[in-house]
Amino acid sequence: MSLQGLAHALADAVSRTGAFAPLILFVATLVEYVFPPFPGDLVVVLGAWYAVQGALSWPAALVSVTLGAVAGAWIDYRIGAAVGRRIDQRMARRSPVTEVRLARFEASYRRWGVWLLLLNRFLPGIRAFLFVAAGASGIPLRKVLLYGGVSAVLWNAVLLAAGAYLAHNVEELVLLVERYNRAAWIAIAAAALGGAVLLVWRRRAAARAARAPGDGA
Repeated sequence: MSLQGLAHALADAVSRTGAFAPLILFVATLVEYVFPPFPGDLVVVLGAWYAVQGALSWPAALVSVTLGAVAGAWIDYRIGAAVGRRIDQRMARRSPVTEVRLARFEASYRRWGVWLLLLNRFLPGIRAFLFVAAGASGIPLRKVLLYGGVSAVLWNAVLLAAGAYLAHNVEELVLLVERYNRAAWIAIAAAALGGAVLLVWRRRAAARAARAPGDGA
């Protein structure tokens, strides 16, 4: 099914379920975290559309999608924690070098992962992996859910406002989500490329510094 067709199907489901519409929003947002290809953001703006039309209340829409995001983050965290334990067990049977590299990654994520968690709702497609990594790295669950919840509230509020004031029909909602996702993916790719270039540059600089004493002897 195309994104356009899915949008119409979801719109029809939300419009027909009445009092159970917030449950659909909750489940759809949760599924997006567990199954990233699912267009959860589209569901949020559809919720905004029906909120402004009076079919849903704004508080119900916001609470539903935020709780769905937090529940999905909790599932991802638990998956990451389980994966992390298995990786630790395997690393214990392998070379110390590999174990050190893994420890460095975990320390780095514990240091910088907070910012990624705060931005997770603004990063389409990779949100689930950020929470899986948080679980594998041992970041406290309460901290993960706090930052994930703050990010979800901010993002969902933006989407609800966009769905209410920037779109006049379902087709415009689909176009709005597609444009944002395209721009976000370009930004993510640019950041990844910049990080890779910086990493290579630092390694080469470290290698040159390590050879410098010998060159001067």
